[in-house]
Amino acid sequence: MMSNTAEDMERLMARARSLHVPGPFVFGAATAAYQIEGAPKADGKGESIWDRFTRQTGVIVDDSTGDVACDHYRRWPEDIRLMRELGLGAYRFSLAWPRIQPDGAGKINAAGLDFYKRLIDGLTESGIEPFLTLYHWDLPQALQDRGGWYSRETSHRFADYADLVSRALTDRVQQWTTLNEPWTFCWSGYATGEDAPGLKDGAKGGLSASHHALLAHGLAVPAIRANVEGADIGIVLDLNTVIPASDKAADVAAAGRFEAAQNRWFLDALFKGRYPETMLDLCGGMLPEIRAGDSEIIAAPLDYLGVNIYRRSIMAAGSELPPLNFERVNPPGRYSAVKYEVWPESIEDILVYVHEQYGPKAIYISENGFATTAERVTPDGAIHDVLRAEYHIDHLDYMARAMRRGVPVKGYFAWTLMDNFEWAYGYSTPFGIVHVDFADQTRRIKFSGHVYAAIARNSSASQSAKPAA
Repeated sequence: MMSNTAEDMERLMARARSLHVPGPFVFGAATAAYQIEGAPKADGKGESIWDRFTRQTGVIVDDSTGDVACDHYRRWPEDIRLMRELGLGAYRFSLAWPRIQPDGAGKINAAGLDFYKRLIDGLTESGIEPFLTLYHWDLPQALQDRGGWYSRETSHRFADYADLVSRALTDRVQQWTTLNEPWTFCWSGYATGEDAPGLKDGAKGGLSASHHALLAHGLAVPAIRANVEGADIGIVLDLNTVIPASDKAADVAAAGRFEAAQNRWFLDALFKGRYPETMLDLCGGMLPEIRAGDSEIIAAPLDYLGVNIYRRSIMAAGSELPPLNFERVNPPGRYSAVKYEVWPESIEDILVYVHEQYGPKAIYISENGFATTAERVTPDGAIHDVLRAEYHIDHLDYMARAMRRGVPVKGYFAWTLMDNFEWAYGYSTPFGIVHVDFADQTRRIKFSGHVYAAIARNSSASQSAKPAA
C-alpha cells in the first residue's frame, strides 16, 4: 500500500500524464440528487422514500440524512465552476422525481423543474454536456404508499414522468438514462432492507421490484424517443465480474446463481428479450406476474449501456438470499472503506464480457470510485488522497486495455464529483474527487481530482493532435 509522500504523489502524477485513453472519449463525474441537493421541502418538493427512510434510527451508520448534504440546490453555480476547473467534459446527475411530481403523478411542479433547467443551462454554457438520469433511487413516497416497485402502477407512473420531463427538456438534453442500478435499489431496498424503503422480503421482493423497474424502463424509452429528436438513451447497471471461490461444484454453482441474479437477469432481459432460464427455474413461485408483451417492452432498443463497476465478486455456496444461496468471500488484499476489494482488472473483465455476450452499441463507465474514511485537510488546504488517485489511474488503464480490444467505451464518470451522503454509510465514507467540509460547505479539489484532470487533459490533447482520417 502506498504512503502519503511527495514521492508517491509525484509518481502518480507522472503516470496520469502518460496515460492515454483512445478517443473520442468523454471524461466526467457523477452524482445523485438525494446525495447532494439537500433542500428536501424547497419549492414544493414532495417526500421521497429516502426522506422517510432516514428518519428511522439506526438505518444510517451515523444517523445522518440528506436534508442538507452538499447544499447543491443552492450552490450549483459553484459546483459548475469546480467542474470547469477539473476540465470535465460531461456531468452525470439525476433528477429528484418528487421535485418534478411531488406525489409521483399529475402535472409538473414548475419550480422544481426550473431548478434543473438552470443547472442544465449552466452546464451547457460552461461546455459541459449534461447526462441526465431520471431515477437514482428517490421514489416519491406517495407511490411507495401504493406499493412502490411491487406495483405495475409505478412502472406506468414512471413512463408518464419520463414523458413529461423529456417534453420539457427536449431542447436541452441529448443524453438520457432511465434507471440507475436496478439491482441495488430493488434488492437492497426490497430484499435485504439496507436501503429505502427498507423492506426485507428476500428474493421474492428483489425479483418483483426489479421486474417492475425494468418494465418502467421499457415503457419510458419510446416516450423519450418521441419527444427528443436524436436522443441517446440508455440504462445504468451495476455489474460484477463473478468468480467461484473454488473449483468445488457447490461454489461454482453458487457463483452461477449470483451472476444470473446480479448480471444476467438484467442484461438478458434488456438485450435478449427474456429472463435467464436458470433464474426462472430456480425462483419458480417467487416470480411476479410477467404478462404477455412485457419482455418486448423491456427490450426496447438502447443507444448505450452504462456500467457501474467497483469490484469483483468471489462467491461460495452459502445461505444468503435463498434460493440464490451464496456467500461472498473476501480474500486478502486492499479494500475500500465500504469493504469493496480493489481489483482494477475487473473493469477490463466486465467490459469485455458485456461486449462479447451482449454487444451494446456503446458503453459508458457511468460510475467507478474509491471510498475512504474521513480525510484530513493539511494546513495548506490540500487533501492527499493517493489511494483514490491510484485507484482511478489503475482502472482507467485497464479500461483503455479493453478499448484496445475493441470494446466501444465512450466515456468514464468518476464516482463521485464531491463527498456526499453515501446512502447507508451516511457521511462516513467519502468517495469524492472534491472534498466537502460539511460544517461550512467549503469545497476543495483533492489530489485525486488534480490527477483525474491531468488524465483528461492529456488524453484530450493526444486525441486532438491526431491527424484527420
